[in-house]
Amino acid sequence: MANLWRTYQALMTKYPWTVQIVTAGSLVGVGDVISQQLIERRGLAQHNAPRTLKMMSIGFFFVGPVIGSWYRVLDRLVVGGSKSAAVKKMLVDQLGFAPCFLAAFLCASGALNGLTPEQNVAKLKRDYADALVSNYCLWPPVQIANFYFVPLQHRLAVVQIVAVIWNSYLTWKANKF
Repeated sequence: MANLWRTYQALMTKYPWTVQIVTAGSLVGVGDVISQQLIERRGLAQHNAPRTLKMMSIGFFFVGPVIGSWYRVLDRLVVGGSKSAAVKKMLVDQLGFAPCFLAAFLCASGALNGLTPEQNVAKLKRDYADALVSNYCLWPPVQIANFYFVPLQHRLAVVQIVAVIWNSYLTWKANKF
């Protein structure tokens, strides 16, 4: 495990953007597998591999780049590493960024699942409030710790590790029709 972590660190130093994006996409995919197998109890024979690939593509092309960029912007908006700065970052993140990001994630997954714009809006109206409340139950304490203890280049990875659970919930929510 120590060798794996050292390799990850070396790759993160050399290719930070690529590693963050690959990590995000992979862990969104893991979240979908967990959703299908543990929450939905599909079994391996009924596993929807195209769905997992769609969710991974959202991770690679949306989650990784957007959140990775957001953390850089947030570090410029709220400067410092104090406890006070961590709380301020969490508030800006959770009150400003998270609601928009969640809506965009749900819309992107709806579009990839072939929903019409009208169906996507109806699904968003049905699922958004529940997802946002669930977001607020999980993310504020995680983000305070993340912003206080974790260096900028590792924040996306920390979030994505915790997000395996969150991604399991989100992919279930995004694919529930």
